[in-house]
Amino acid sequence: MNINWCGQTCFRIISSRLKNGSVNILIDPIDDGSGLRLPKIDADILILTHDAGSIKGVSSSAFVIDGPGEYDIKEAYIKGIDSSGENKSAIFTIETEEMKICHMGLISQTELSSDQLEKIGEVDVLMVPVGGKRSLDAKSAIKIISQIEPKITIPMYYQIPKLKEKLDSLDVFLKSLGIKSLAPVPKLSIKKKDLSSEEAKIVVLEP
Repeated sequence: MNINWCGQTCFRIISSRLKNGSVNILIDPIDDGSGLRLPKIDADILILTHDAGSIKGVSSSAFVIDGPGEYDIKEAYIKGIDSSGENKSAIFTIETEEMKICHMGLISQTELSSDQLEKIGEVDVLMVPVGGKRSLDAKSAIKIISQIEPKITIPMYYQIPKLKEKLDSLDVFLKSLGIKSLAPVPKLSIKKKDLSSEEAKIVVLEP
């Protein structure tokens, strides 16, 4: 599985299938007014966690998921879970290649309920906002991470070059964890056998 971050809450996931090649999953395409650009992507599955965003440039044949529910598409099992708070957003889990990814969306609640935690279950890779403003700041993000206890955490929705929205920097989040710095990588390539339950990791992706 390959995971790329495009900025804000936007990710592209390419997952291998048992048959017929791979499946492309796109989460939260970049909004036109953000200052960032999203290249044209031939997505098989398009997940929208909140109202903002644009589907321009996304393949018209993509299967769109934009709310709570359970979906089984092209060997990917996807679950949408309601989140409370000011933002109309949803949490999504994606199970593929025997791994579970959890994308927190533009969540604004600072603590998950027992019901939400039960629906989310055990998580291998967590994508969590850390930049504050409309969503979680560093302190709240760390609390959510401690509730879910993922094997890998990918921070998202923080200040990057060209982004018009003013958010907290990644350094604020890293320093809250006692980390001086982390070198970003272009993508996360991972297989089930690569996961370790002994040590939780933070992975920073290049936008």
